[in-house]
Amino acid sequence: MKDAILVLPKAELHLHLEGAVEPETLHEIDPATSVEEFRALYSYAGFDGFLKAFGAVGKRLATPEAYAIATRRLLERLVAQNVRYAEIIIAAGVVLWKGQEFAPVFDAICDAARGSTVKVRWIFDAVRQFGVEQAMTVVQWAAERMDRGVVAFGIGGSEERGPALLFQDVFALAKNAGLHTVAHAGEGTSPQSVWDALTIGAERIGHGISAIEDPALMTHLREHDIPLEISITSNLVTRVVKRVEDHPVRRLYESGVPITLNTDDPAMFGCTLLGEYQLAADRFGFSLEELYGLAQNGFQFAFANRPLGEL
Repeated sequence: MKDAILVLPKAELHLHLEGAVEPETLHEIDPATSVEEFRALYSYAGFDGFLKAFGAVGKRLATPEAYAIATRRLLERLVAQNVRYAEIIIAAGVVLWKGQEFAPVFDAICDAARGSTVKVRWIFDAVRQFGVEQAMTVVQWAAERMDRGVVAFGIGGSEERGPALLFQDVFALAKNAGLHTVAHAGEGTSPQSVWDALTIGAERIGHGISAIEDPALMTHLREHDIPLEISITSNLVTRVVKRVEDHPVRRLYESGVPITLNTDDPAMFGCTLLGEYQLAADRFGFSLEELYGLAQNGFQFAFANRPLGEL
């Protein structure tokens, strides 16, 4: 099974650049700080602790070259896992929060990705708790760079401190600009958070695992072919799911809800895409044929392959 998963062409649709920066990569960026000190940044408890740790790692990406190194190392790891396509989420809202000039950062990221065998597209992410005004700025940055592989705008961060309905006008602006839209929703909150994300126009849902609690929502997702970007290890590490056997991935799949497998923040959660596929097989009984179907979903639901409004 392990060898079969390795040779399987894969796509990843929910992958944060900043959350994929290994402690060793931070040490490469800043050799004066030990790997052990950087590794301490990845120690946290619960979802709010994770958000703080994510911000702490993001602060260490203080220059365009730091972002370039992070991008190169991530793509090397994807190549080693036979990932052929990736939509990489850039926390543009965090760049704005840090007061960095965005254009040189994105230029460095794009230069670092040039020549990789992984076909890369970009999603610009706004931080929900930072508010609507900053999200509008992120949409503008994304719209200005659609000719450089930016395919979507999304919102992440705290669902409770940044309810999706606040961003209705932001999503409308993104869609009018020709961008696809995605939202983290239903990660550690109720199914209503997913409904709200759909109301403002989200075409895919990051996580969305609380949908299992709402049969009507699962029917809606199935009938409208709206995928959930599932990240099993992420949900376990952040404690939104307490035990692996409680994770609803198998039940969502068997209900006909479209799903994809992803790592979310692989460095921060100590996981790989290969490992997520193996976990699905070992703990949830996914057959190789079923894993092949999940891999195909990654390509099917890629924004690069879908005209605006198709979902």
